Amino acid sequence: ETCFGALRRELDHSEAEILEFLLSCAEQLPHKIPFYGTLIGLINLENEDFVKKLVEKTQNKFQDALDSGNCNGVRILMRLFTVMMCSKVLQPSTLVEIFEAFLSSAATTVDEEKGNPLWQPCADFYIICILSCLPWGGAELAEQIHEDIDRVMVGIEAYLSIRKRTSDTGLSFFESEDEIESGVNDKDFLEDLWDRIQALSSNGWKVESVPRPHLSFEAQLVVGKSHEFRRISLPHLPSPPSVPSGISFGKQKHEAELKYPQRIRRLNIFPSSKTEDLQPIDRFVMEEYLLDVLLFFNGCRKECASFMVGLPVSFRYEYLMAETIFSQLLMLPQPPFKPVYYTLVIIDLCKALPGAFPAVVAGAVRALFEKIADLDMECRTRLILWFSHHLSNFQFIWPWEEWAYVLELPSWAPQRVFVQEVLEREVRLSYWDKVKQSVENAPGLEELLPPKGGPNLSFGAEDGKENNEHVLSGELNNMVKGKVPVREIISWIDETVFPNNGLEVTLRVVVQTLLNIGSKSFTHLMTVLERYGQVIAKVCPDQDNQVMLIAEVSSFWKSNTQMTAIAIDRMMGYRLVSNLAIVRWVFSAENTDQFHTSDRPWEILRNAVSKTYNRNSDLRKEILALKKNISSAEEAAKEAKAELDAAESKLSLVDGEPVLGENPVRLNRLKSHAEKTKEEVVSLRESLEAKEALLARATDENEALFLLLYKSFSNVLMERLPTESGARTLRELKAAQVDEMAVDPEEPSLMELDSENQRPQNSQSNGRKKSGAYNVGEKEQWCITTLGYVKAFSRQYAAEIWPHIEKLDAEVLTEDAPPLFRSAVYSGLRRPINEA
Repeated sequence: ETCFGALRRELDHSEAEILEFLLSCAEQLPHKIPFYGTLIGLINLENEDFVKKLVEKTQNKFQDALDSGNCNGVRILMRLFTVMMCSKVLQPSTLVEIFEAFLSSAATTVDEEKGNPLWQPCADFYIICILSCLPWGGAELAEQIHEDIDRVMVGIEAYLSIRKRTSDTGLSFFESEDEIESGVNDKDFLEDLWDRIQALSSNGWKVESVPRPHLSFEAQLVVGKSHEFRRISLPHLPSPPSVPSGISFGKQKHEAELKYPQRIRRLNIFPSSKTEDLQPIDRFVMEEYLLDVLLFFNGCRKECASFMVGLPVSFRYEYLMAETIFSQLLMLPQPPFKPVYYTLVIIDLCKALPGAFPAVVAGAVRALFEKIADLDMECRTRLILWFSHHLSNFQFIWPWEEWAYVLELPSWAPQRVFVQEVLEREVRLSYWDKVKQSVENAPGLEELLPPKGGPNLSFGAEDGKENNEHVLSGELNNMVKGKVPVREIISWIDETVFPNNGLEVTLRVVVQTLLNIGSKSFTHLMTVLERYGQVIAKVCPDQDNQVMLIAEVSSFWKSNTQMTAIAIDRMMGYRLVSNLAIVRWVFSAENTDQFHTSDRPWEILRNAVSKTYNRNSDLRKEILALKKNISSAEEAAKEAKAELDAAESKLSLVDGEPVLGENPVRLNRLKSHAEKTKEEVVSLRESLEAKEALLARATDENEALFLLLYKSFSNVLMERLPTESGARTLRELKAAQVDEMAVDPEEPSLMELDSENQRPQNSQSNGRKKSGAYNVGEKEQWCITTLGYVKAFSRQYAAEIWPHIEKLDAEVLTEDAPPLFRSAVYSGLRRPINEA
């Protein structure tokens, strides 16, 4: 009421600003939409023209969101329409018309004869939009147009009966869940939401978590005028592939899932008793609130945390908040925002709720740690990076003594590897002695700390060679310090070093000496690579030599994983090493042996593939921007030419005589402008051609990269997968070595937690007995880890892999390839497993 009074006074002076402000508030603070809806209803009583303009503006935004595929815009504006209906600004029949348009489009889409079932993600999205409006306006719709809303509900039920249940294959947080076929009672997100809406309907549409401020003004609002709403038009979806095949279907299905992603995949960390007081619909509404705040305050972590702890509900929701944030942080294939955003929000929530949230976060960590062996490899990596960063903001305080038992586990046990990698990342964020001090309550864990030491400058073992290499290294060092030109250094190598010592010694001397000069800091390393990259390029011109170069970098920084990764990444950036050379080195024997015990080789491989992907992605963005610029430039050139032609054809008087053409000065200016715009179009087109040529080459390089990557995976797995076990799933492979005593058939599916300290009770998961034994063999664990990364790479770079899938199928994913390997690739790409 106070807000309405303030706005009413300003409406005459700032109508346009208030209209934009109201819409911005509704879009960016969607958990407060009921209040803004009521405010619009009150304004409608006194200024119908203003509200009419607002409705038109909202509808234009809604249509734009539909046309551009802006899922969040569509969903939130649908909610705004619902609360405007509650405030009598819109007729209930208007909302039903939108519902029926969505329902009709969805039903047509999943019809195999009339539509394209590959775009079911779009159809599901439309139905979710309808259902998600009902907590905000279901009561009013049921009261005012009972038959119409019943018809919509029957239509939704009919749609659910003809659609295919959505599978989470390849996107599950836990490997064990990914391999279990969905049972008849398992529901996907849409079916679960339908059940919650059914329960809400049975409960008389009462929702505790949705405020209903319009009820306080119902007597006033009822006399307001309802405004007209134009019919909406839904975008046309692509037709089914003209040549039906598993590959063409897979490509289009992948495109549909990218454009209409599922907003949340629930990660049930805590037992249901922690949130059992909530009504089924309240969980959905709270998730909507939390996800909306995360969406609109991305980049404003303090404001985000502040709004998350102050949602308009009367019950506590710390556990649900933690589950929702972790579900987003670990969401596959990618979190909606950068992982560091969620890290900062969790830190600020711990500070905002010091008496409650830190204990909830600790409980989540303990629960996830208990199931770490089943956690997807990509999720595991994100959890390690998050946890180490989180602890670095709280003085690295953690009760490590609880996890001291991991020392009794074999070096390949996932829980031991997790602790080891968290400690290694902590050292990167601080320093070795500080992290050692943080584990003083469990001194044995010092064994898992990374080596303490700097660079490892080493030359040949034989005395003569060693002295010779030291001499050569000293000479090169003096040349660098004396700022000898690069040309002279290359001549010295060609004339003196290489002929007398051979490639291996030359490469070791050059690389280790230059790395040693750049070892003081990241900046020193960058400077050395920039200035003397030509020297390295001269010594390592081909892929074989580049593999040797990477091995030397790894040897020099063997005590520092971070510097190894940075040096190789920078060398790839300066094109001193290729991505193919990095893949070959990662799959060399020295690295494959530590696939299951260290993240070191995987980090370097991730960086190489990610850098390649980013290069291609940047090229595509530049090409798209150039095409837009060309379109604008052509329009400007056309206008300039038209203006010039008009000026030239115009009669004007010069010295009293009629002359064709305008004033010569203006005419020259117009000619110059027309020529410049024409030249700009030509220049932009040339730039576009150059970029497209670069992209074509990059696409070929991309194909070579993924062919080599998957061939390497296939080869190492062929060598190591145990053929005698006959395992066709990871579960079977793991079970091959697990002692029967480690499996408790009565173990609950959820992680039961001690109510006081959130420690798991009676946990014997992952093949680990209470005594601390880990019963999966080393060979099996190596295979499980490697297959997990196969799936992770396939999933993360699916958009880059699909264009080359025919070649991959022909050369790598053949019948001779290990079945488990093919299954992992198919799972990551979300291809039907029966195609494997």
